Amino acid sequence: MTADAKRRNATLIGLTAVVMWSTLGLFGAASGDVPPFLLNGLCFGVSGLAATLWLAARGRLHMLRQPVGVLAFGTLGLFGFHFFYFTAIRNAPPVDANLINYTWPLLIVLFSALLPGEKLRLHHVAGTLVGLAGAALLVVGDQGLELDPAHLPGYLAAVASALFWSSYSVLSRRLGKVPTEAVAAFCLATSALSFAAHAMVEETVWPADTGEWGAVLALAAFPVGLAFFVWDRGVKQGDIQVLGAGAYAAPVLSTLLLIAFGFGDFSMRVALACLLVTLGAFIAAKDMVFRSPPKGEVAPTPGKT
Repeated sequence: MTADAKRRNATLIGLTAVVMWSTLGLFGAASGDVPPFLLNGLCFGVSGLAATLWLAARGRLHMLRQPVGVLAFGTLGLFGFHFFYFTAIRNAPPVDANLINYTWPLLIVLFSALLPGEKLRLHHVAGTLVGLAGAALLVVGDQGLELDPAHLPGYLAAVASALFWSSYSVLSRRLGKVPTEAVAAFCLATSALSFAAHAMVEETVWPADTGEWGAVLALAAFPVGLAFFVWDRGVKQGDIQVLGAGAYAAPVLSTLLLIAFGFGDFSMRVALACLLVTLGAFIAAKDMVFRSPPKGEVAPTPGKT
């Protein structure tokens, strides 16, 4: 397999995280009234434990033994993002906080220019901005923005959440030798910190029935579990600019899922948002889609193998 093919495959694997994150709204709504930090602790605990057991069964448990700096980096990335995001939506209107937080894909694209071997081109930025416009249509909706100075702490927390996740994603590229399996340790540590935050600021409300527990397990399996493992693979080995632009598909897919399950209605705004996000991702991925074969290789003829 050529280097380009490996990069393309890693990018596609990373983009599956975006599909999984799109189920957060649906499974989150089905999980009942479980407060956010408790839900975070449960999900990361289940996903981290499941991954650890999987590694133990395959004799790979040693991969969890990483330098303290690596463990701190991974835990701060996962927990820091969620901590500041939950703080933001508690201290500012959720619409405003969500839109500010959703600048993280754009920041990933911009920060990627600092990575060795990466080149930030105009179409990367243009595609990501188009995607941001599509996401803004959904996040803001008909409510509009109300940037009230009284909610400044919440806005700053939303900025911090975006910076934490974009920095974690980009700097993960510098830790390419750290195996993706180490994410299991990050999940377990994030779970412990989430339970601690829950004990300090939330009242305990457990899932009420088997349906809500099922939603928690679905969250742990995919958007708050496997998604972080495939994202790690993508940002370390794939096209990080395409991943950043493609991340704007998450709110669109999430909205479509909620509509499909009766939690909303399809509208022209949703249709336009879908179009903008798709167009933005296509623009940003121009190099990957239309990449010419290396010298000495012949481009495959359609219909022939």
